Amino acid sequence: MDQVQYISKMEGASITPSGVLADFALAAKDATFETTLHKGAAVILIRFPYEPQLVQHVRKLPGARWSSTHKAWYVRDVDQFRQQVGLPLREQGKAALARVSAVNRPALERMVQTIRLKGYSRHTEQTYRNEFAQLLLLLGDVPVEHLSPERLRSYMLYCTSELKLSEATLHSRLNAIKFYFEKVLKREKFFADIPRPKKHSTLPKHISQQDVKRMLDSTTNLKHNTLLRLCYGMGLRVSELVGLKVQHIDSGNMQVLVVKGKGKKDRYVNLPESILAQLRHYFKEYKPKEYLFEGQYGGAYTVRSAQAVFKQAMKVAGINKQVGIHGLRHSYATHLMEAGTDISHIQKLLGHANIETTLIYAQVTDRALKRIRSPLDEL
Repeated sequence: MDQVQYISKMEGASITPSGVLADFALAAKDATFETTLHKGAAVILIRFPYEPQLVQHVRKLPGARWSSTHKAWYVRDVDQFRQQVGLPLREQGKAALARVSAVNRPALERMVQTIRLKGYSRHTEQTYRNEFAQLLLLLGDVPVEHLSPERLRSYMLYCTSELKLSEATLHSRLNAIKFYFEKVLKREKFFADIPRPKKHSTLPKHISQQDVKRMLDSTTNLKHNTLLRLCYGMGLRVSELVGLKVQHIDSGNMQVLVVKGKGKKDRYVNLPESILAQLRHYFKEYKPKEYLFEGQYGGAYTVRSAQAVFKQAMKVAGINKQVGIHGLRHSYATHLMEAGTDISHIQKLLGHANIETTLIYAQVTDRALKRIRSPLDEL
């Protein structure tokens, strides 16, 4: 199970990064640092000629422990420590995928094939592939299918306690590994004894109607203004916005067809009456061929470009809120609820499968609570 991945031996005079491990490397000029697996966790082994002063020094390193198996001291394997002693940082994305061992590469490919056969979205495929690859990188040449539920439980504990991954990342990683063992290897209930981390209950970030108006009034570019108005005016996800095609706009019925929204579901949303004249002007000016919003060289406008448009609009309007373009969708739902729109209608317009998802906006828009005066105001 244990496999050395990288070894670094640094000369004290060449160390430039600061930090507790870099300080130790300066004191122990002959020390070597190795990345490996130890008891299911990724660690950096620290080897050096025995000196009482160095032993006292290494004991003070955060989380330092002695390994009888490796006959060496070790600390947890994190990028901060790697940088301090000249070890390469852990790869992400395509670089990480390229370094998956040949032993486990078929498992990764089989999982991706299964995801595609089930018709999952590209986003889900990318997330599951990257999260699963992190486990495979840690395993090295150890076949992933040989892991027991107890080993995987220890790995998830390591991700929680040592890597300190966020709740969202932990859920994604667990879902990816669970998919492989239960959907690819057909080991049902393989994860029954591995508890899920409790999700942080967050409220949707939205913008006031006054701020939305100020942002739209500050956006003078016709294409950008139309894009932002439709995003807010129809409560679209950014992926739905850039996926709109000219043929989806039904100005006669004042409706827009959203094709393959989240969960691959089609739905109709209402086209705002106030946008109709501007939309016709936009068609004459830009003459979109297939997609309503097209890039400089044709094809659909990218999600990143739409996000950049929103970010720039917020900056020009002087709205200093930590919110992304998805905040326009949240604002749409919040403002509809504040206007007294029936919750079931909002659910259909947003394309929520479960009304519980829509009800979260009730926590933001409880008008009765907003009317309660603080005792401070009565002093």
